[in-house]
Amino acid sequence: MSKVCQITGKKAMIGNNVSHSKHRTKRSFDINLFQKKFYYVEEGCWISLKLCAQGLRMINKVGLDAALKNAVEKGYCDWKDIKVIGE
Repeated sequence: MSKVCQITGKKAMIGNNVSHSKHRTKRSFDINLFQKKFYYVEEGCWISLKLCAQGLRMINKVGLDAALKNAVEKGYCDWKDIKVIGE
């Protein structure tokens, strides 16, 4: 499973650990990603999404349906990638 938000498209960034002597080694900055279940009123079912904290804030602001349509339009997720629970 990849660590990518299905709503915002955010993914891990690559950077450097910098020691006191300025020695640099590669590291990754992971996103705050978690599984969350939502009731999708338009379809009448529960869905499960992998999203970050900013994606959750976006759903709270514009609504689940608008956030999903925006994510599919921008190519962050596809309708077949959205996991439907209970079917």
